[in-house]
Amino acid sequence: MKRLAILSLHTSPLAQPGTGDGGGMNVYVRELAAALARVGNRCDVFTRAEHPEEVGSIDVEPGFVVHRVAAGPLEPLAKEQLESVVPEFTDRVLTAMTTPSGLPIPEDEGGPYHAVHANYWLSGVAGHVIKHELDIPLVSTFHTLDRVKAEAMPEEVVADLSLRRAEAEATVIGCSDAVLASCDVEVAQLIELYNADPARVAIIPPGVDHAFFGPGDREQARRALGLPATGSLLLFVGRIQPLKGVHLAVEALAQLVGMGTDASLVIVGGPSGTLGEATLRDVHDLVERRGLRDRVLFRPPQPHELLSSYYRAADLTLVPSRSESFGLVALESLACGTPVVASAVGGLSTLIQNGVTGALIDGFDSALYAAAVTEILSEPLRATRYSTAGVLDARRYTWRAAANQLTELFDALVARRLVNCI
Repeated sequence: MKRLAILSLHTSPLAQPGTGDGGGMNVYVRELAAALARVGNRCDVFTRAEHPEEVGSIDVEPGFVVHRVAAGPLEPLAKEQLESVVPEFTDRVLTAMTTPSGLPIPEDEGGPYHAVHANYWLSGVAGHVIKHELDIPLVSTFHTLDRVKAEAMPEEVVADLSLRRAEAEATVIGCSDAVLASCDVEVAQLIELYNADPARVAIIPPGVDHAFFGPGDREQARRALGLPATGSLLLFVGRIQPLKGVHLAVEALAQLVGMGTDASLVIVGGPSGTLGEATLRDVHDLVERRGLRDRVLFRPPQPHELLSSYYRAADLTLVPSRSESFGLVALESLACGTPVVASAVGGLSTLIQNGVTGALIDGFDSALYAAAVTEILSEPLRATRYSTAGVLDARRYTWRAAANQLTELFDALVARRLVNCI
């Protein structure tokens, strides 16, 4: 059994995915911590409290505790402001991980921590300090990388923050005992853009909870959600921000309707980041300009386990992201038997089997998305084949498998000499 400190500074695993800074990372941290606990580890997740009443600890399930730490003002902060609270967060986590005299916690009081797992670059900065203070291995998962994002959407990059973030990512990567990647594409990005040591990059794909995400009756799902009973239904799930490409989903729908296809689009998610509210307004304006008011339905972020009904209700899921390290939405959709039309970027290019479980689109032209959607919708047999193949392929991805792989990695790291800073 290992005792693990899992850092998720900027967003809590208990937060609602799909709004604010909550997204796939929330799901990843929560599901992976739970799976690690179920295979015998003790997982303490440290996140930042955003309200006075949040400060404290919550027992999520046996072996899995979330500690909400006071760092900076007890109020929500934009992600761009969180860099300033990293030192205080780090100090408070170190205090929680040691005795009052700064020594490892004795066995009769819970035992010492064996490793720290940092999620996202802000947590990585904290984890780097903790590694050296406590002399324990550091495992890092970045979820997104600044230099990858800068290539995908340079207009979203804030120059000063981007430079600091990229430099911090490089430092953390250089001193991490292991860096986790979800697929070969992310491995290549870490090596090419950050000079990561290939021997210290481990591919551990995320999983999907098959108890919730599985095939079901489409008509029944539509009735339960109050969605159109007739016509084709497209689905977009994710945060409303430029990087996720929701505009492209609306434009693709407009193309389909213009060609005479009876189709609607459901958008599930809320605004995120500094451009989130403006993006949401722009999407509503676009819907009006394209005459799609009766064909685009906006739904707020949903509890994670309820998203399965939306996937089952849809004929296709659109994932037109500019950048994705993995693509949990696409995996969950496949697990529910709903084919995916996605951008050929990042992890999506390895997760989606083009022509087998869905379609991968090079570039960001709505006409290409509309053509791919038409090809699938117009051939029911093709759609059925994609659906069956998607369900079968998704079975390879489980949180238990990820937890077992990560436990083996922690065991190996604890037995090795720690990596020194470059």
